[in-house]
Amino acid sequence: MQLTLERPDHEFFLRGADGAVALVNERRLSASFVIAPNTLLEDWAVTDARTLAADDLAPLLALDPEVILLGSGATQTFPPAATLAACLGRGIGLEVMTNAAAARTFNVLAGEGRRVVAGFILNP
Repeated sequence: MQLTLERPDHEFFLRGADGAVALVNERRLSASFVIAPNTLLEDWAVTDARTLAADDLAPLLALDPEVILLGSGATQTFPPAATLAACLGRGIGLEVMTNAAAARTFNVLAGEGRRVVAGFILNP
């Protein structure tokens, strides 16, 4: 069997994430961040999904996503209903999951060429 290294056709790839750290390409991040296939915004000011306001989604929405993934940390924690409604009102799906699940899902969707944007909440 021949094994080959397949490189994604986008700039940023999540190698893993948990509640405290994430590995983007070869870079270790320990503060909340926003990622799209070709964009990385470090130091997103969000620290808790339970207090996520619609305005906190502005950096994600500015990247024109068709779907937003919210990695809420080590455990799945939902934002307020008004925050979810802000996305749905624009016709954009907002999927909430653990950071590990969001990392896997981001890579799959980015690999399919989808307009996916993810926000990861990290609490070191």
